Amino acid sequence: TLLGKRVDYSGRSVIVVGPSLSLHRCGLPREIAIELFQTFLIRGLIRQRVASNIGIAKSKIREKEPIVWEILQEVMQGHPVLLNRAPTLHRLGIQAFQPILVEGRAICLHPLVCKGFNADFDGDQMAVHVPLSLEAQAEARLLMFSHMNLLSPAIG
Repeated sequence: TLLGKRVDYSGRSVIVVGPSLSLHRCGLPREIAIELFQTFLIRGLIRQRVASNIGIAKSKIREKEPIVWEILQEVMQGHPVLLNRAPTLHRLGIQAFQPILVEGRAICLHPLVCKGFNADFDGDQMAVHVPLSLEAQAEARLLMFSHMNLLSPAIG
């Protein structure tokens, strides 16, 4: 069936207001960010010679060493994320954002982007996805970034 499928490189959390964020940024909790970007983080740890193999890299991530957060921020700068609030009835129901790390367990959103998602902050949840291919990342940046989708295509 179409319901109940598992998707890799995705997560879900409650949304909270982040008025200090730019329109094109979203706050991603550290726990979710580590899970979403784990493969990229492992590659970064090995490339920077912080870890010599995957096992050591995973243990450094588990121990949450300070270098992990630095590399995670570098990785996140190069990867937009897609935020989706169900039900997705029109194209504004899924938009791209540049993620930044935040404390807590909730996804932070600027209040002005909520109208397109039909979201409020009374316990709504959103799904987050990482586009993997270069083509998908380019599409997210060029067509789906939130600051390019402020006006509704239906009513302006």
